[in-house]
Amino acid sequence: MSSIMGEKLKVSIFGQSHGEAIGVVVDGLPAGETVDLAQLQLFLERRAPGRNRLATQRREEDVPRVLSGLIEGRTCGAPLCAVLQNGDTRSQDYSSLRDMPRPSHADYSAHVRYGGFQDARGGGHFSGRLTAPLCVAGGIALQLLARRGIFIGAHAEAVGQARDRRFDPMHVTREELGLPASREIPTLDENAGEAMEREILAAAAEGDSIGGVIECAAIGMPAGVGNPMFGGLENRLSAALFGIPGIRGVEFGSGFAAAAMRGSAHNDAFIMENGAVRTESNHHGGILGGISTGMPIVFRVAMKPTPSITAEQKTVDLRVMRETVLQIKGRHDPCIALRAVPCVEAAAALVLLDSLL
Repeated sequence: MSSIMGEKLKVSIFGQSHGEAIGVVVDGLPAGETVDLAQLQLFLERRAPGRNRLATQRREEDVPRVLSGLIEGRTCGAPLCAVLQNGDTRSQDYSSLRDMPRPSHADYSAHVRYGGFQDARGGGHFSGRLTAPLCVAGGIALQLLARRGIFIGAHAEAVGQARDRRFDPMHVTREELGLPASREIPTLDENAGEAMEREILAAAAEGDSIGGVIECAAIGMPAGVGNPMFGGLENRLSAALFGIPGIRGVEFGSGFAAAAMRGSAHNDAFIMENGAVRTESNHHGGILGGISTGMPIVFRVAMKPTPSITAEQKTVDLRVMRETVLQIKGRHDPCIALRAVPCVEAAAALVLLDSLL
């Protein structure tokens, strides 16, 4: 099923944006693992809406209620089920849009796929709201990975024309991975965050939105994890990442820039360092042939501008099959890339943990 991911670690996400609740079932967690719910809550706060003026003003508490899988704070081998209540919904904002698909949303494709029976309120099961339970599962995975010496972090590398510095693909540190999480705008360079804020507010003032790029890195992943062909780490990471609404592209290491390079420049020479095999550079982003090399895993994702904008847009009235104009109401992020940063970390954590088990 399309809402289930994983092999050894199965993650199933359920619910709709304006339903009573959303949630996740995680099957396959090793028994006896401590889950720090306070630490998990701090992680969820980074994604939660309504926390600052750069995010949607929909206000959800996003405190997970764990129904099963934990006994006295430790995993017990049973599937872990967690539920998040939906409270601050305004479904009336979408009543006029049921038959008028919003541009660049899944409204039309879902209408055709499900014969008009889809939940159109707030995007239903296609909504970014469903990244909250993804972050519950991913936040737990991050804790388990950290105990195994594997750390993941991401930052907003670009918003519009504003750019942050990139991770050093050879020498990413644990401290650097955690730095963006300590800031309102998740960047490595605080000045870059201020420039991004200006870009976002300028777009919002014109009833518009803006896209961005997120860079993510993982350190401590041992060499030899993954599979060739269709089971490669890049394949599985990409599949999970594209489950985050709004992602339009993924690249690993040098990515598309490699197409303009010569082999002599792109190839990463193997060297010995402190008794271990390393590479002299990291254009491959820590993965070769679908298998980890022991170098930092580095990838970037491109996020489209939020499609819900207040400016008038053309669409079609499906009741009469005629072109019309719509103006979207409701509360939406002028830049979804900022709140997607922890979602990228969560998706990566689930794939890497599953690959290790």
